[in-house]
Amino acid sequence: MAERDTQIQLVTFQLSEELYGIDIMDVKEIVRVQDIRPLPNAPGYIEGLFNLRGEIIPIINLHKRFHLKKAQLGEDEQLLSGFIIIDIDRMKLGIIIDKVERVISIEVNDIQPPPQMLSGIGAEYIQGVVNQEKGYLILLDIRKIFSAKELQKLEEIRR
Repeated sequence: MAERDTQIQLVTFQLSEELYGIDIMDVKEIVRVQDIRPLPNAPGYIEGLFNLRGEIIPIINLHKRFHLKKAQLGEDEQLLSGFIIIDIDRMKLGIIIDKVERVISIEVNDIQPPPQMLSGIGAEYIQGVVNQEKGYLILLDIRKIFSAKELQKLEEIRR
């Protein structure tokens, strides 16, 4: 039997035309699209605030953050869009996704360093890529997507 450390589980999702994955340990839950309360004078990539069972969560639009187009989805696929609630250093954030895919396990040895430039998102935000039958899966490093200063601002907004 293989050691557990040789595999990681990822929540995969579509954002624009690409397939992304984040470590399942960073994901708190996946929520269907619901009302977001807009915030005046917030940075452009902050969509607003979302009340999740009494907890106020800032919602981040990665399309705006990385200048990506929304994916063209069929009616049935739109049912799979929503937010992924992530936890960065005990602060919950929601990121808007075009479509949730599935949870997969990958071999750590299959992760390759990111190419210098992938369409839309810079290599500094990417942990690596995994070749798959239908192209490649991009592993996002959620801790690098936001600077310490941005996280502090998000925490202030949340209050």
